[in-house]
Amino acid sequence: MKFFTLFGVAVLGALPVCAQKALPPPPAQNGSGAVIFSRSTDAEGRTSTEAAAPPVAKPAAAPLATDAERAALSFTDYDMDVRLRTAEQKLAVRALIVVRNDGKTPLTRLPLQLSSSLNWESIRVQGREVSFQSAIVNSDADHTGQLHEAAVALPAPLAAGASLQLDVTYSGAIVQTAQRLLAVGTPEAVALHSDWDRISTDFTGLRGFGNVVWYPVASVPVILGDGARLFDEMGEHKRRIAGAQFRLRLTVEFPHGQAPNLALVNGHPVELAVHDSPVTSEYDGVATAATERAPLGFEAPSLFVAYRTAQAATDATLWTQPVDVPAVPSWTASTARVVPFLQGWLGQKPRAQLTVLDLPDAEDAPFETGALLATSIRIAPNDQLDGILSHALTHAWMQSPRAWLSEGVAHFMGTLWLERTRGRKLALESLENTRPALAMVEPSSPGVSVGQPLAEAVSPIYYRTKATYVFWMLRDVVGDEALSAALRAYNPAEDARAGSGPSVFQKLLEQAGVRRDLSWFFSDWVNADKGLPDLAVDGVFPSSTNAGNWLVAVNLSNNGYAACEVPVTVRSDKTSVTQRMLVPAHGKAVQRILIQGRPIEVQTGDGTVPETGASVHLSKMSDTLVGTPVQVSPPVDVPPTPQQQ
Repeated sequence: MKFFTLFGVAVLGALPVCAQKALPPPPAQNGSGAVIFSRSTDAEGRTSTEAAAPPVAKPAAAPLATDAERAALSFTDYDMDVRLRTAEQKLAVRALIVVRNDGKTPLTRLPLQLSSSLNWESIRVQGREVSFQSAIVNSDADHTGQLHEAAVALPAPLAAGASLQLDVTYSGAIVQTAQRLLAVGTPEAVALHSDWDRISTDFTGLRGFGNVVWYPVASVPVILGDGARLFDEMGEHKRRIAGAQFRLRLTVEFPHGQAPNLALVNGHPVELAVHDSPVTSEYDGVATAATERAPLGFEAPSLFVAYRTAQAATDATLWTQPVDVPAVPSWTASTARVVPFLQGWLGQKPRAQLTVLDLPDAEDAPFETGALLATSIRIAPNDQLDGILSHALTHAWMQSPRAWLSEGVAHFMGTLWLERTRGRKLALESLENTRPALAMVEPSSPGVSVGQPLAEAVSPIYYRTKATYVFWMLRDVVGDEALSAALRAYNPAEDARAGSGPSVFQKLLEQAGVRRDLSWFFSDWVNADKGLPDLAVDGVFPSSTNAGNWLVAVNLSNNGYAACEVPVTVRSDKTSVTQRMLVPAHGKAVQRILIQGRPIEVQTGDGTVPETGASVHLSKMSDTLVGTPVQVSPPVDVPPTPQQQ
């Protein structure tokens, strides 16, 4: 039996492998060798397999790269050949990567990082081996709590703005570990259900930076417990590689009879060509797959390989384990309920089918990337499933390189579904539950901190929470029809090409027939972070007119640096009237509202505009004689409630 070595992995030569466009020739093996698996056959036909650890460079005593060097490096192209040997939980990779110096000064060395369970084998620049020193860096961006960092010495400095291609090989084992969570006191069972990434025969899940770093990155080390820095660094990583070209060729070597039938790369299913071994179980089988070059969205590259059974649903495919098949009807019924609602807002056809991947354990923490939802497929109440799928299915329609659109629209649709099925009160309460955390991180003024402009946000509190509020406000400002038209017309490829300048989405709203200037809104809420408005009711001045009508003047002030448009409602014992009111940043505004019957209260805001304090202000008016001034009690900030009709 013949075998050959390619990129550090021995592969059976007798098994057919689908044709793939190969990378350039691999580097020549040196005397120490780089074979991590070898197989031989004796004279009696018995096969033996040996696994040898790849050569490991002795780590330096301390990290050699600086945070400035790590922050300067961006990755613009990944061309990867990934090989898995699932029985041994091993991975070997050869990759061509293109990096760019986004710093202001030339770089004389490049910091490249992997999970601490993976080892750098060779790094080439312009076809030549280059020297590097490795070090172990403490960082919870990986489930081991550490990264293996190579400081690559360059033949010539990489100028600011310049790019360079590198040819790298690395290998190692990826086993399930919750080391980083256990270190901060997380109970073991909880930790393992959160950090479930691993390579194994029945399931391989590699979620990427923030979970397991299986591809080269450069990042500033962060640890859990240091506020939200880890999650911000995860967002920063996604932002910096958004638009990078990505291509992967995958080879999976598996034990006889245990072939996978599903591979997902960056959330997208890819076709697997499976070549199982002959009669005897002493030989492994091979499965291969390949993706075309495609730009990354706001996502960390991910890889999943498993054996599951496909179940069709409306605009979705569920990949289930046998134990979870009884739950399938409830999930398919949920997609059938939710899809027509999304079609009304986002268009008839999604850009991709939603893929729902059944995780190995019912308690495993869900994960989503693009149009992939990895979760436990189990029986659950209809309203719970509908809430999950209204969000997940939105990602099948809205796939944007901009986080505030990709995540913001998904969360917006989730709250709209809540409004439709369980009432406006509950939807507004769900918004209010997230507002205090947003108010805590927002700058009190643009001079105190630049915050995170929504268009470039990397923190979930911005691109999820604030973005959800932004879409609720846009809904009130432009109307459902115009907002839906803009969402339908949105083209992520066009947005990716747009670069800086006026928001593509703003232009789409204007093209949808909005007959008003939206520049103030995008200036204060999307293109810059000016914090939150801080509204106050300065006074309410009612006066009787004729025929039982009253004219109520409402004076508002805004002590914040972001302008906002809020509903102002005057209620009498007979009716209520609502008008919208634009309150400038650090300014005042007056709204006069005519109402039939004696006014009894004025409500400013309804919970759709996030403020530094409560987003609803209620002013009660006491009884007085007709024609005399009405005494107004001090405004009371209250939780949001639906408008009285």
